[in-house]
Amino acid sequence: MLELRDIRKVFNEGKPHELIALDNVSLSFEEQKVTVLKGPSGSGKTTLLSLAGCMARPTSGRIRLGQRDLSSLPERFLTGIRRRTFGFIFQQFNLMKGITALENVMLPAYPLGGDHAALKERALQLLDVFGIRARALSRAEWLSGGEAQRTAIARALINDPSIVIADEPTAHLDTKLSREFMEIVARFKEQKKTVIIASHDPLVYDSPVIDRIVSMRDGRIEGTGT
Repeated sequence: MLELRDIRKVFNEGKPHELIALDNVSLSFEEQKVTVLKGPSGSGKTTLLSLAGCMARPTSGRIRLGQRDLSSLPERFLTGIRRRTFGFIFQQFNLMKGITALENVMLPAYPLGGDHAALKERALQLLDVFGIRARALSRAEWLSGGEAQRTAIARALINDPSIVIADEPTAHLDTKLSREFMEIVARFKEQKKTVIIASHDPLVYDSPVIDRIVSMRDGRIEGTGT
């Protein structure tokens, strides 16, 4: 279980433009469940995701993954945990231009070492799962929106993470692609992955695949439900 306890995140602390992004938030994410963080822009959803995924540290509070306290770990250990445990799907996809879809998928696995041929085959298999193996050697800038999305999802899965984090994944997608994304989320659930999504899209939080909705506003949790 991933647990955040009494989390506070303050930007520009002590300065005139201090911003309290999260204010005493406690939340746990059950394993193999799909949770949506729902709320307006500025509610703290993205900040909470970045803390849950070990991409940032809280100003105060504790973050635990299983029996391990992550809050005080040195950055080099956090980096290893982040690479092996989490897969990230970003709103803008963040594919690197100038390299192929295949190379983009392989990128997160390079720091972990291992056999390059095996890594390449694993990346090709992921592209095949999402129906875009034929575009493996196409540069990122040549991909359509749907192809870029699927490449980004394959990249998130290359290290076989147990937790998938997605930040407003349907923000730039049409209705058809948004529904396809939720079908992919259903696959994650079948594979027993924990999924955390930040979204204010009804196509996401009204989906039957969602187990829990956490409503946020002004850096606090307003309520939870199903």
